[in-house]
Amino acid sequence: MEARGIVKRYGPTTALADGRLTVLPGESHALVGRNGAGKSTLVTLLTGLQAPDEGTVRFDGEAAPPLADRDAWRRKVACVYQRPTVVPELTVAENLFINRQPLKRRFISWRRLKAEATELLDAWDVHVDPEARTADLKVEDRQMVEIARALSFGARFIVLDEPTAQLDNREIERLFSRMRALQESGVTFLFISHHLQEVYEVCQTVTVLRDARWITTAPVADLPRAALVEAMAGESLETIAEQAVQERIVDDTAPVLLDARGLSSESFENVDLTVRRGEVVGLAGSSASGKIELAESLTGLHTPTSGTAQLDGKRLPFGDVQAALNAGVGCVPRDRHAQGLVIGMTVGDNATMSVLDRLGRFGFVGTERKRAVATELIERLDVHTEGPDQPVSDLSGGNAQKVVMARALASDPRLLVLINPTAGVDVKSKESLLARVDSAREDGTAVLVVSDELDDLRRCDRVLVLFHGRVVAEHPAGWRDHELIASIEGVDHGYSISPGDNPRTPGPEGGSRGD
Repeated sequence: MEARGIVKRYGPTTALADGRLTVLPGESHALVGRNGAGKSTLVTLLTGLQAPDEGTVRFDGEAAPPLADRDAWRRKVACVYQRPTVVPELTVAENLFINRQPLKRRFISWRRLKAEATELLDAWDVHVDPEARTADLKVEDRQMVEIARALSFGARFIVLDEPTAQLDNREIERLFSRMRALQESGVTFLFISHHLQEVYEVCQTVTVLRDARWITTAPVADLPRAALVEAMAGESLETIAEQAVQERIVDDTAPVLLDARGLSSESFENVDLTVRRGEVVGLAGSSASGKIELAESLTGLHTPTSGTAQLDGKRLPFGDVQAALNAGVGCVPRDRHAQGLVIGMTVGDNATMSVLDRLGRFGFVGTERKRAVATELIERLDVHTEGPDQPVSDLSGGNAQKVVMARALASDPRLLVLINPTAGVDVKSKESLLARVDSAREDGTAVLVVSDELDDLRRCDRVLVLFHGRVVAEHPAGWRDHELIASIEGVDHGYSISPGDNPRTPGPEGGSRGD
């Protein structure tokens, strides 16, 4: 695939001013850049969803098909998005051959459908039951089903858009192993990720976009991580790190705001948890550890089978999100698309929907009051937007996540629960979001951070590790990567982890996933 001189405008906004990309057969090519750099726009053009205003896109040396010829595009390229494009209530087989089911006397032949699905899955070594309901699949298996569906049309160029955002370390390793096997079978990948270590692990070439322009294309092996960050951000890694450094002093005499005792459910067992005023506590563990379910219980999404929790001396309600909000809980949920945003509404509507009762009387919302509060939140979170009336769907991933954070902070919560708060955002947006954690700490808020990212957990005063639903370790600030990873993976603390034992293979400069 080759794209040259790509320009795309949306009204007065230039989403791409100089897009360039050349992907060679059989390689995994990384496309990186900050949120708003133009990556998503370029993908929409490469997959035929829109046409560029200027420039050309070519596949195998030939001009891209007309936009209306969808079958021709499917034979050239497919994109597996962070959000699923399968129909969850249909089976795997039905999703693989949707709108092209084998027929017998004008009726669907279910026997042939299952047989052809099984043959397709076996051909690409995808170990999934063709009769399984797609909604019941793990994320990694759903992604492989989408890849298999794309390959069945004849496409050998697959775009993976943030494929690891919802996977834990072991699932990521399995995905990468499958990618390497598919490469050996002649499949080419364009890999989009904000996790730079993943670029070094699975890609051979990287292209950087910044401010809607092509910056560089280089072999991954020839581009040190510091140089890659500088190309993406326009400033050095050292500068970004210096901006993030703040001295933290934990007040052991501060009152306990959150006090949870004996919490149990199907996902976790007998968990005791305390968070003091102005303290940031992290929860770490694999996707099956129960950490997310525990955090979501505190926000009112689930009801534990036993145990109690108090927030600032008052009983915390379970199973009622509105009651938890009224009790003083603010939340950034794990999936901003499905849980964090109302896509059809504006930035201002999304930022203020949790505090509408403060913006008017007798059930009416004051328009000017709402605009003023929304504008203040936009400025506070440094949301790059045209204003509170801009549709939230127009924002980049990093700015959309800032809107979710703004809403969580709008109610001045006593407990702030952040679940994967920096998933799918670039390095600068990540630092901006994590800076809000420091601000909340200074304001005396109790903060609970649940994340798979070691960088997110470094901001914490201590980190609790869950393994199979139980708290197995507590690490004070200053922990080392291998210590935390050992706890997450259930390794006996008496054994040290060598680089070869690390579940993520170190890349250039000895980096790990947390770097």
